[in-house]
Amino acid sequence: MPKLLFSKMRFYDIMDLMQNVKRPRRIDIVLNRKRHKNDIECIMVRKTNEPYPTKYSLQPGHKIHQSLEKLLRDKKYLAAFRAFLQSEFSEENIEFWLACEDFRVTVSPDDLRWKAEKIYQEFIQPTACSEVNVDHHIKEKIKKSLEKPSLSCFDEAQKHVYLLMERDSCPRFLQSDAYLSLKHKSRTLWYI
Repeated sequence: MPKLLFSKMRFYDIMDLMQNVKRPRRIDIVLNRKRHKNDIECIMVRKTNEPYPTKYSLQPGHKIHQSLEKLLRDKKYLAAFRAFLQSEFSEENIEFWLACEDFRVTVSPDDLRWKAEKIYQEFIQPTACSEVNVDHHIKEKIKKSLEKPSLSCFDEAQKHVYLLMERDSCPRFLQSDAYLSLKHKSRTLWYI
C-alpha cells in the first residue's frame, strides 16, 4: 500500500515538500562535527577515569550547575536564556527566580511586605497568571509566611524552580542554536 501511495505523488509535490526542509549551513556542519568530536573525547575520558553518572549531580563542580550559574550572571546569556524559555512557554521560571533574587536584596520592611505579596500573587497563588510549578506544601508555607515576611520566605520555592531549570531547560538551551551561535560570536569577538 505505501508503494502505491508514493507512486501516485507527482515529482513537483516532492519538490514542494523538500523546500520546507531546513538544510544545514556549512557552519552548522562544522560546529556539529566539533561538538561530536568533543562528546567522543568526553566519553573516552569518562570511560577511563570514572563511571558515567546516572543522575544529575547537585555538587557545585558539576558542569550543568556551573553553566546555569554562568547563564544567570551574564547579561547576554541571561537574555538568550529568557528568550529560549519564552519560546518554550516556561518563562515564568526565570521571571520568578529573578524576582526572588531582587526580593533577597530588599532592605526596608515595608518594601519586603509588598514585594512578597506581589511575588505571591504573580507566581505562587493558584490563580496566578504566571504560576510556577512548586509543591502544594511549599505554597502553603509561603502563604503562612506572608503574615510576617522574611528574606528567606521564597528560598525553598526558588531552589525548586532553579533545580527544575537546571535539569530540564538548561540542557536543552545548551544544545540550542541560539546558545551555540551566541557562544561562537563571543569567541570570535574576543579575537578581534
